[in-house]
Amino acid sequence: MDVFEVQQRSSPVILGFPHTGTEVPPDIWERLNDNGRILADTDWHIHELYAGLLPRATTVRATFHRYVIDANRDPEGVSLYPGQNTTGLVPETDFDGTAIWKDGEAPDEAEIARRLEQFHAPYHAALTAEIERVKAIHGVAILYDCHSIRSRIPFLFEGRLPDFNIGTDMGRTCAPEIEKIAVDIAAAATDYSSILNGRFKGGWTTRHYGRPEDGVHAIQMELAQSTHLQTEAPPFAYDATRAERLRTYLRNILVRMEEIAPDLKR
Repeated sequence: MDVFEVQQRSSPVILGFPHTGTEVPPDIWERLNDNGRILADTDWHIHELYAGLLPRATTVRATFHRYVIDANRDPEGVSLYPGQNTTGLVPETDFDGTAIWKDGEAPDEAEIARRLEQFHAPYHAALTAEIERVKAIHGVAILYDCHSIRSRIPFLFEGRLPDFNIGTDMGRTCAPEIEKIAVDIAAAATDYSSILNGRFKGGWTTRHYGRPEDGVHAIQMELAQSTHLQTEAPPFAYDATRAERLRTYLRNILVRMEEIAPDLKR
């Protein structure tokens, strides 16, 4: 299987999709239990949601599922949120804390190392190459990492998650102007709720690549799935009407980021 897909274009903006893939190799699929095979923690339809919003934007998408290995986790296995419930480089449970592997079939360290080499590393090599290419053209690159999650997951957070969850690792991963665009447009969407650096402050991808002092800016957008799915349960169907309302604001965010990119050159 091809572990990633790249659509190479000319904008200074790059869209990353580490969690929309649903491909699981047969040998790994056989080790998942019935709960794991639901693939519940997919960022369902996110690449469809963003399709065409910024036609000149490069996209880099992992095709493999996060249960194979999580492309948005530190390859060293360091937790993004110490002291809080989360899932690891190769998850042992789903977001509800329920086991996803058959008894005795969870991968060991050697297996995790193999998956790092076969899946995680190639995806990030492709993403790195596109960041370098775009920066060489424009003198700056903006990585916008696209995510979604169920709006209610008691194992991970209390209550209902805001609709727009913007992560910049407390402002470390991008210029203030980029952060402000996302915050202001989300706040102006009065039919949605939003938060900056709340429960989700940006995953490993955002924190790893975001080096504004070097001309590489990164920001994560975690959307509540209730904004664009018919239901946050199987079959996780896309709701085109809900999605189109949301796409208006997402388009505005991406267009504005593209517009200000020339002003970010260092």
